[in-house]
Amino acid sequence: MGEKGYADGVDRDEILRVLRAFEAQSLEYVLIGATAMGFHGLVRATEDVDLFVRASEENIERLKRAFRAAYDDDPSVDEIDPADLLGDYPALRYYPPSGDLYFDVMTRLGEAASYDTVEAEVKEVEGIRVLVATPAALYQLKKGTVRALDRQDAEALRRRFELSEE
Repeated sequence: MGEKGYADGVDRDEILRVLRAFEAQSLEYVLIGATAMGFHGLVRATEDVDLFVRASEENIERLKRAFRAAYDDDPSVDEIDPADLLGDYPALRYYPPSGDLYFDVMTRLGEAASYDTVEAEVKEVEGIRVLVATPAALYQLKKGTVRALDRQDAEALRRRFELSEE
C-alpha cells in the first residue's frame, strides 16, 4: 500500500503532480472511486483516477491546462472536447503518456450524481487541497452497481464508517 491512500500500482508522485496541477488551475472537481476511498483509509489496487468535474466549458479548459502542465504539454490533451463532457454521455477517459494510470472524467452519472450533487470534503496531502467524495457519497455511488468490485467497496465503506444501508 502506498502512502496517504494511494494503492500499489498507481504512481503516488504522478497523482500528486496531477492534483497539484488541478489546484494550480483552480479546477472544480471531486475525486470518486478507489482513489477517493484511499483518502478515507480504505485502500485497494486501482489503475485509474475517477473524478467528477463541474460541467462548464471554462472548467473543462482548466482541466486541459492542468493535464498539459502535469504531462509536459501532452498533445493528446487537445483531443479533450468540452462537448464530450457537456453532452448526453458526459464522460471521457484520458490516458496520459506515462502509461501508468488513466483518468475517468465525468460531469455526471446519469441522474444519480454529478459534481454539483455529490457530497464532498476537503482533504490535504503534501500541502495540496483535494476535494474527495465523503464515505457516505462513495457508498451511494457504489452500492447499486452491477460491478462486483463496486459492491465490495460499498460493503467495506458501510462497515468501516457504520453507514446505514439506505
